[in-house]
Amino acid sequence: MLWGRVYFGVQALGGVAWWIAVFSSPWVRAATLGGLDPVLVAAFDIPLFVVASAVAALGLRAAAWVATAWTLLVALALAGYAAATTEAGCGVLIMAAAAGGSVVALSLVALGRVPTEWITAGPFAFRTAKRGPHLLLTVLQMLGFWGLFLVIAPLVIAWLEQRWGLRVEAPTLWLGVALLVLASGLGVWSAITMATIGRGTPLPSAMPASLVVAGPYRWVRNPMAVAGIVQGVAVGLALSSWLVVAYALIGSVLWNYAVRPLEEADLERRFGDEYRAYRDEIRCWIPRLR
Repeated sequence: MLWGRVYFGVQALGGVAWWIAVFSSPWVRAATLGGLDPVLVAAFDIPLFVVASAVAALGLRAAAWVATAWTLLVALALAGYAAATTEAGCGVLIMAAAAGGSVVALSLVALGRVPTEWITAGPFAFRTAKRGPHLLLTVLQMLGFWGLFLVIAPLVIAWLEQRWGLRVEAPTLWLGVALLVLASGLGVWSAITMATIGRGTPLPSAMPASLVVAGPYRWVRNPMAVAGIVQGVAVGLALSSWLVVAYALIGSVLWNYAVRPLEEADLERRFGDEYRAYRDEIRCWIPRLR
C-alpha cells in the first residue's frame, strides 16, 4: 500500500510540473495537447488528476479510484484525438504511462498487492492437458497468437505511431527479418517439443503432462517466451517502429513478473523435486550452452 501512495504522490508532483510547463512553454503545450484549449483541459485535469493523486497519496482510496479512472479516460481520449489530428503524440505516451502506473498503484492501495493471479483465472487457469491432438492444437494456437500479437497488434501500433507523429525512420528492415526467421524457428521447435514430448500445448488450460527438458529446453527454461519477445522486437525493427519494439519489451516485463511466477509455481506443484532440480540447473533467460 505504501508504494502505491508514493506513486500517487510522485504523479501529483509530475502533474504540477507538467501544467507549469504547458503554460510556460509553447513547445510543451503543442507536443502534449496539440490544439486543445489548455485552460479548459486544466479545469478538469487539475482537480481530477493532480489534486486527486495528491489526496490518494495521503491514503484516501476513493481519490485513488478517481485519479485512475480519469487518467485512463484521458489516455484513451487523447489517443483518439491524436490519431484524428496527428497532434499531441507525446501527450499520449505520457498519459498512457500514467494510466499504467495508476492501475498498478490503485491495486496496491486498494488490495495491498497486484492481483496477478487474475491472469490465470477461469478459462486460463492452469490445467494438465488430456488426450487429444496436441500437435494440431499447438499449431492452431501458434497461428492465432502470431496473427494477433505479431501481425495485427504491431500493424495497429505502427499506424498509430505514424498518426501520432512519433515515427522515426531507421534502416532496420533486413535485421528485423533475419531476427524474425531465427526467433520463429526457435518458437516452432519449442512448440513441437512441448506437444510431442510433453503431451500438451503452450496454453495454461492444456499444460504438458510431462516435464519437458528436451530440445531447446535443455539450454533455457522458457524458449517460447524468449522466441516470442525476440519476434516482437524483430517485427518492430522490420516495421521501423520503436513503439512496436517497446510493446515487445513491455510484454516481456509483464510476462516475467506477472505470468512466469504463476507458471513456475504450477510446475513446482505438479512436478516437485524434478522441476526444482531442473530450475536450479537451467536459467530462465540466458542459455547455458553445455
